[in-house]
Amino acid sequence: MNWGRVARRTAGVGLALLALMCAYYAIEVWKARTYTTETLLPKLKDTVYPLTLADLTPRQRGILLKVQDPAFYSHGGVDLTTPGAGLTTITQALVKILYFEKFHPGVAKIRQTLIAAYALDPLVGKDEQLRLFINLIGLGEGTHGFEEGARHYFGKDFRGLDEDQYLALVAMIIAPRNFSLSQHPERNRERVARIKRLVAGEYQPKGLCDLYYGPLDPETQKGLAPFSYFAFYYK
Repeated sequence: MNWGRVARRTAGVGLALLALMCAYYAIEVWKARTYTTETLLPKLKDTVYPLTLADLTPRQRGILLKVQDPAFYSHGGVDLTTPGAGLTTITQALVKILYFEKFHPGVAKIRQTLIAAYALDPLVGKDEQLRLFINLIGLGEGTHGFEEGARHYFGKDFRGLDEDQYLALVAMIIAPRNFSLSQHPERNRERVARIKRLVAGEYQPKGLCDLYYGPLDPETQKGLAPFSYFAFYYK
C-alpha cells in the first residue's frame, strides 16, 4: 500500500470537509445578519418591554455584570479569557433566545458563538443587548425577565425589590431549576451568599468557568449545563 498516497487523500478529504464546514457557517452568519437587520431590529423597535436600563440602579447593573458577564462592555460578543465569565456571555445568551427555536448543546454552540460575534454584537448596541437580557432571560417556572420574576416569586414590582430579593433572581439565571427560589430555597440562599462575597471582592474566580464560587454538592450538580462546573477549581 502506498501510504504517502493514502495520507494525501486523507488530507484532501479533511481539507474539503473543513471548507464545507466553513462555507456552512459563513452562510449561517450571513443569514443571521440578514435576519437581524430585516426582521429582528424592526421587531424590537416596535416591542414594548416592562423594564428599561434606567430601572436598574448602578449597583444592580454592576452586580448583574459581575456575575453574568464581567467584560460585557469590552468584548466582541464572546469572552474566553475573563475569570468567572463562563462559556456563555450575555450576547450569546440572547442569541439562544432570539435566533434558536430550540437550542441543543453541542454543535449548536458553534453557531451560537459565531452569530454572537459576527451578527448580534456588531449590529445591536451593548445597552440594547442588556435591556433585552433583563426583559427576556428565563427565571424558571415560565417566567422571563426581572419584572415577571419579581411578580412571580415576590408578588411585587421589580422596582420594589430589596437587594437580597434582587440577588435571589440573579442567582437563578445560571440554572433556574437548580437554584429555584420555590423548589430549592436553601440552594438559592447559598448562591446569594456566594454572590455577595464575589461582589464584595472577598472571592476571586479561579478561572474562566468558576461560576459557582465554591464547590457544589453532587445533588446540586445534577442538571447543570455541560462544562459549567469544574470541581478541580476547588481542590
